Amino acid sequence: MTGWSFRSDALALPPGAFARTHREWLRRDARPVLALTQGPFRPYLFPLLTPAGHLVASESPADHPHHNGLWLGADHVHMLVPVGPGRSEEYTYNFYVDEVFQGRAPGRQVVTGCVGSTRDDGGFGLLLAIDWRGPAEWGAPNGRRVLAEQREIVVRAPSPGLQVLDVTSRLSAPGAPVRLGPTRHALFNLRVSETMTVANGGLIRDALGGRSGAGGTAAGGDGAGWVDFTGPVGGGAVAGMTLVSHPVPGRTPTWFVADWGVVTVGPFRQEGLMLGPGDGLSCGFTVIVHDGPIADAEIARIAAGRAAPAPQEDERP
Repeated sequence: MTGWSFRSDALALPPGAFARTHREWLRRDARPVLALTQGPFRPYLFPLLTPAGHLVASESPADHPHHNGLWLGADHVHMLVPVGPGRSEEYTYNFYVDEVFQGRAPGRQVVTGCVGSTRDDGGFGLLLAIDWRGPAEWGAPNGRRVLAEQREIVVRAPSPGLQVLDVTSRLSAPGAPVRLGPTRHALFNLRVSETMTVANGGLIRDALGGRSGAGGTAAGGDGAGWVDFTGPVGGGAVAGMTLVSHPVPGRTPTWFVADWGVVTVGPFRQEGLMLGPGDGLSCGFTVIVHDGPIADAEIARIAAGRAAPAPQEDERP
């Protein structure tokens, strides 16, 4: 079998048992690349493997069980619901932690459509329609539809030892206005495998020349175009992930990077962003999954020209 395939694995469950979530596996030439997992609170990419088969992401680690491989989220989402002329009530949710966080009720991201196809350029594309919904409440038993998202994930294998994921996301407010942020817990997030942390010999570096090894705290400066996290993955091998943030007009990419394994970048850490009804926010990110270390010049080459437009409103699957 050659080429790409995308399908769920059948689970031989005992009678009466059921799977709480599901995973759809993307494979290339019969080798697993990643899985799209619909968890109880969000869709995310895990497992995520290098071409050599090394796991570089972590799912629900003990210290932060809401960290799920590669995912999008935000913990300050404010829905301004009109209640009369010139007046509104603010309904506040968090789409980051899986429980009430600082008084903000947890929301869910639910995939309502998913289409996968092989692309003419040899890559594979996933187009997702995702509803960001609040919890069940009086007057909204299925949760309020706070945000609508179109997310495209394109996976390519440009050379041996490299896989490149281009992610574009368009968030819109389908009803009432929504304010996003300010918060450091947004928008694109990755959590590396436990073996890759700085304490276990990992290294973080960024496009501005910052480096964070054991005891270092220099990488992940605001304005950096990319951050790379490379570390041991077992058997003497080294692998890593590079997160590239595409430009957002009028916004500077702001980062939260921790030596224990999380990297987050988003456009509304320092200043909130308001979406009126019908408004949209488009953001793009590239993740380079690499076996062995990767040179700055190689990252720059891959990142150049990666700022592809996000899916348009009429492309919901």
